[in-house]
Amino acid sequence: MVMGDTESCSSRAVDFVWSESKSRKQRVKVQVYNEILFRLKQSNEEETRQPYFEDDLWAHFYRLPSRYALDVNLERAEDVLMHKRLLHVARDPAATPAIEVRLVLVQGASTRHFSNLVHSGSPRYLLMHEITISTNDKPKLLSQLTSLLSEIGLNIQEAHAFSTVDGYSLDVFVVDGWPLQETEQLRNVLAKEIPKVENHHHVVYPVGEQEQSGINHVNIPAEGIDVWEIDASLLKFEHKIVSGSYCDLYKGAFFSQDVAIKVLTNEHLNENIRREFAQEVHIMRKVRHMNVVQFIGACTRPPRLFIVTEFMSGGSIYDYLHKQKCGLKLPLLLRVAIDVSKGMNYLHRNNIIHRDLKAANLLMNENGVVKVADFGVARVQAQYGVMTAETGTYRWMAPEVIEHQPYNHRADVFSFGIVLWELVTGKLPYDDLTPLQAAVGVVQKGLRPTIPVHTHPILVDLLERCWQRDPSLRPDFSEITELLQHLAQRLQTKRGLAQGNAIEER
Repeated sequence: MVMGDTESCSSRAVDFVWSESKSRKQRVKVQVYNEILFRLKQSNEEETRQPYFEDDLWAHFYRLPSRYALDVNLERAEDVLMHKRLLHVARDPAATPAIEVRLVLVQGASTRHFSNLVHSGSPRYLLMHEITISTNDKPKLLSQLTSLLSEIGLNIQEAHAFSTVDGYSLDVFVVDGWPLQETEQLRNVLAKEIPKVENHHHVVYPVGEQEQSGINHVNIPAEGIDVWEIDASLLKFEHKIVSGSYCDLYKGAFFSQDVAIKVLTNEHLNENIRREFAQEVHIMRKVRHMNVVQFIGACTRPPRLFIVTEFMSGGSIYDYLHKQKCGLKLPLLLRVAIDVSKGMNYLHRNNIIHRDLKAANLLMNENGVVKVADFGVARVQAQYGVMTAETGTYRWMAPEVIEHQPYNHRADVFSFGIVLWELVTGKLPYDDLTPLQAAVGVVQKGLRPTIPVHTHPILVDLLERCWQRDPSLRPDFSEITELLQHLAQRLQTKRGLAQGNAIEER
């Protein structure tokens, strides 16, 4: 079986054709898969003779980002089998982490490592250790692993970090600094030390303990070792994505991983912005969910104040809606809404209120998974359960927030209702009013966006419940998720029956 341009393992990628660059990356993934498949069959590897091998191999490529296909060495097709095996082993908690250590030839290395030099011709090759690790993906894992390798005396010459769509990591390091003849000893040391890193429990401090930022360092509540602190010299800036009032967002790379780098601009830096920066880092380092943008690390030493997250190649839901100039079809709308609802349910279960939920803060990765982003004004809900102070964006803001009244997590539910309306219509809420006029209308006149007549009745009911003036009458996100999933299942069943009837009629 040779794969075509579509991904049969998931219809998400087919439904979400967001950009030419995404399509190009998917084509490259398919091309590399086909080439690796051909080479493995030519090599007569035993595994290639197993039933469903081709499907299993494609599933391996599909669960990893397109960048993995770009990094695969076609001359060493068998490496893919090793990666596939390690990811399989990592599923077993008793076997985690899965580790492979071997010697590899590295081209173009410096001659200062003369003892490792294989030959003196051009190009030059060095023998180095390659370490491949697969385990459960966790916040700060890459930073922890790089710190560990440094602590045991290794110098990282090359690094490749990948996360699968189902929550596992595949990290490859090329290192020197360890005797070449002691490869097995290196593996034993790693097998002993990596579980210590994985099981390291951090102390999480209440938000109230956060201190005012100082001159030399933005104070973030300590977690023991701040493994999320990133050395700015390890970041590679590629291009600016967007400029904001107090920050710029760049696409970049960190140890070969595509990342987004949020940079606070010095000319607008003040105590309030530093406090928000510290708050965002404090919250993001604690969260881990497939529908929340993943925090990788931060630089907290002025003048370099950065937040580094995974790069979401699909862009924002807002941009997509306004390029299409229409709402989403119901199946696609439900996929997006369910992803958002799951992410928000996770945040609320961890007592985090987002406070600025809108389509512009919902980002999509290359696999069509939508994630909640931008925690610049998010807060951990206090024990007494309510908060005050106006924050967020007027067009999406709950009336109790606009009025500076005490509010809780259900303010996010109101904003979700506006987001759901955006998905239905593809429009900006209250686009005929200024933000302030919209806020006054919401509070004083009970203004809500007009729901189109073609909207599914279950969504109409959900919208109206999310928009209730009384926060206690709004559903929580666990109920919203269940309702949306039930509707999606009903639609899928109907489509299946319709297709079956069409086949019978033929």
